[in-house]
Amino acid sequence: MERKAILQLADGSEYQGYSFGYEQSVSGEMVFTTAMTGYPESLTDPSYRGQLLVPTYPMIGNYGVPDDERDAYGLPEHFESDRIQCTALIIGDYSADYSHWDSHRSLGNWLVEQHIPGIYGIDTRSLAKRLRTYGAMSGRIIFDGDDVIPFRDPNAENLVAQVSTDRIQSYGNGRYRVLMIDCGIKNNILRCLLRRDVTIRRVPWDYDFTADSDYDGIFISNGPGDPSRLVPTISHLRTALAGDRPIMGICLGHQLLALAAGARTYKMKYGHRGHNQTVRIPGTHRCFVTSQNHGFAVDGNTLPDNWECLFENLNDGTVEGLRHKTKPFFSTQFHPEASSGPVDTDSLFDLFISNIRNYVR
Repeated sequence: MERKAILQLADGSEYQGYSFGYEQSVSGEMVFTTAMTGYPESLTDPSYRGQLLVPTYPMIGNYGVPDDERDAYGLPEHFESDRIQCTALIIGDYSADYSHWDSHRSLGNWLVEQHIPGIYGIDTRSLAKRLRTYGAMSGRIIFDGDDVIPFRDPNAENLVAQVSTDRIQSYGNGRYRVLMIDCGIKNNILRCLLRRDVTIRRVPWDYDFTADSDYDGIFISNGPGDPSRLVPTISHLRTALAGDRPIMGICLGHQLLALAAGARTYKMKYGHRGHNQTVRIPGTHRCFVTSQNHGFAVDGNTLPDNWECLFENLNDGTVEGLRHKTKPFFSTQFHPEASSGPVDTDSLFDLFISNIRNYVR
């Protein structure tokens, strides 16, 4: 018999559902994603750390979960990190009878293995509308018979310290040397760079690289939480901006680059999460469909004079990318590597490598 669970939001609203994952009461930030596919990749994205994830697509689990095989670089072939990163999964209809040529287990079994609660039978349409109206908020799942736990705001924590590497790691043997600041990097970002003749040195989020010269370019990864909490990273990047080595940032890396440049960031009402966010190059009709996962954004009104907006969001006008007007520094709020999602902007990795190539000549 399925165990009942109550989903409670900080505004006092409640939803009743049933367990299909690990049975433990949890709390975190309630967020929704509009992605229709790609739940293995989304669940293992470190940017979802501390969050109760609500897919708006009604049926989840129908194609199961792939196995744990690794690729030629030693990275998980099908996942964006080594574990499920979100705190819980909340869905409408759970498909226990999965079917896919590459599936090896059910979504429910995977959640149990990873000690991640999952509940279904929730009116996710109503829940998403509430989050759109009142904004992302704290929530908690209480299982029938368990004690009530307190609400938790994960943005008050240093989530990046929880998902970043704790040691220096190396990948590849390419011509161009990239220093990767790991704030919670997705595996497919590593793959996209390794396919472009690079050697990657992956370092912790607070690694002081200012006296280090063993790299040709700096990459700042995605990650969870409030970028303003990462004071050491911002300080090190500020020093790097005084030089000329190429820099590229994605998602949280975009926000950190903006903060280092002197701009400000802010908490969005409910963020952008999904694979259908359209962005445009300002002043043109050139648009791209992008994959995104973030709850903070850069305040475009605070950009210094030597920086400009590289992309803008067509839904709400938010800043989706930055570039320096004279130096080889740029960033994107969206994910060019997708996984899952559209690959319209994959060529931005080529731009980064081109900047490095010009620098090392």
